[in-house]
Amino acid sequence: MPGVRMIRRLDSARRARAAMGVLALLAAPAFGAGGPLGIDHRLAEDDRGIWARRDQQIVLGGVVLGTLAGAVWEGDGTRLGHTLWQSVDAMAIGALTTEGLKLAFSRARPAQTDDPNVWFQGRGHKSFPSGEVMAVTTAVTPLVLEYAAEHPAVWALELLPLYDAAARVKVRAHWQSDVLASMLIGTAIGAYAHGRSTSLSVALLPRGLTVGWRTSF
Repeated sequence: MPGVRMIRRLDSARRARAAMGVLALLAAPAFGAGGPLGIDHRLAEDDRGIWARRDQQIVLGGVVLGTLAGAVWEGDGTRLGHTLWQSVDAMAIGALTTEGLKLAFSRARPAQTDDPNVWFQGRGHKSFPSGEVMAVTTAVTPLVLEYAAEHPAVWALELLPLYDAAARVKVRAHWQSDVLASMLIGTAIGAYAHGRSTSLSVALLPRGLTVGWRTSF
């Protein structure tokens, strides 16, 4: 049944992402770890090589702009286009969710304190959750859920949120629990968007924008 297959695929996606995230982010010794899950610890700052802020922005921009451009090019009339519009929905919902949670919890970033238990600090404290990890996760989840069963190589897209999560921790922008929560929440949002038969973005945007440029030329 379609519903059962969806649940199985979602469970697999959650398990795989959570396992990879925990293994990567807990690789460093967690001396003095704390936070809600007891895993948060400030790493030695590393803003070089593949972890450089510049490279993080390239990955984020490529994912977001690539998703938007692909959705506009394909339109909602093809399988790929419909899935990309679901990713656009998920990114929008994820962005709103992120801002709401940041305001509600106002957690201090590792760059602001070495104590992972500092919450509710007001303006300027936006560690929980990670907006960038949320954006990348919500973008790739509908694609993974749609195509992974037929094309297992699509699972490679999961490396993008995993990379971004590790990079954000390494530059002391977020704690481990921030990025792990972002991946889990983003997966749930992506699954919700993928489960809808009609795209929220397609329903709200002008028809000329969602019909697909490819079919217009």
